[in-house]
Amino acid sequence: MEPQTATAEVNIHLRARADDRDLIDQAAGLLGANRSQFMLASALKEAKNVLLDQTTVKVDAVTFQKVLAWLDAEPTHDEAAGMRRLLDSKTDWARG
Repeated sequence: MEPQTATAEVNIHLRARADDRDLIDQAAGLLGANRSQFMLASALKEAKNVLLDQTTVKVDAVTFQKVLAWLDAEPTHDEAAGMRRLLDSKTDWARG
């Protein structure tokens, strides 16, 4: 099956300083993307982060107390192992 490619439906316009455009172009080039691809991906990533930071989860008092108790409890063997794996993992730039 051929992968489906989404077709752009709208234009988004903005004005920028030449220095800013050059910086964006440099970063996009390092990732093998063009300016539009880079800017859209960056804007979408930031938009998702903003929305996630503003997400509110509402629960009743009993559920909230259960969550607090879970956070205060000693980690299970599996949770501790998972935390050790995260702490022991190296970032892409540190693997070199």
